[in-house]
Amino acid sequence: MLSRWLTKHDDWREKFAEHAARAPAGALGEFYRRELPAADGPLRDTPLIAIDLETTGLDPDRDSIVSIGMITMDLERIHCRDARHWIFKPERSLSSTSVTIHAITHSDIDRSPSLESRFEDILNALAGRVVVAHFAPIERRFLEEAARAFYGYPLLFPIIDTMELERRHYKKGWRGLFSKVGSLRLDACRIRLHLPRYKAHHALTDALATAELLQAQVAHRYRPTDPVSWFWV
Repeated sequence: MLSRWLTKHDDWREKFAEHAARAPAGALGEFYRRELPAADGPLRDTPLIAIDLETTGLDPDRDSIVSIGMITMDLERIHCRDARHWIFKPERSLSSTSVTIHAITHSDIDRSPSLESRFEDILNALAGRVVVAHFAPIERRFLEEAARAFYGYPLLFPIIDTMELERRHYKKGWRGLFSKVGSLRLDACRIRLHLPRYKAHHALTDALATAELLQAQVAHRYRPTDPVSWFWV
């Protein structure tokens, strides 16, 4: 199961130092040499980037990334002018199921670049920031495997999972059993916090929706002064 890839690290700076010593020279090595926020620093002072992937399926060993959306943020602002969105020509053919979900068709990808040709741009955007995603194993595993294919070494990074924050909130104390939470899908989590509904499965829209969800979760359920290591995995 993808959930096995969510591994808690209290100090990602230490992990990055280890990876910087082992990663190949070039863009991936530079990524690991960029300084990360301190584990004990408050979340409110942490530079963040919300991301979302659309893929041809859910198995990173067989499926490919077809679109990435990302947008920089903090707990006060979402920087829309810094938003990035790419559509890629996947290594594996689109299936009718994936086209139905994300509405990216063969004609959309015919003239699109490869993921490998834009991967350095992706690394530069992520460098020095903590990633925010909804159901983080997807982003983590697909990007890890893509880097392994392109550089012979994995891409690993700290990530705040808004789905996990929702699960934590409803699992604790008087709120009762996890089974009472209901859906943990992005749209359902947003509705519980009275956020507007957006059309799902567009990478940039979902990245924006995830950024807004984190801001609302922290504003209503968590403390922005808590260390970022409490939030990341």
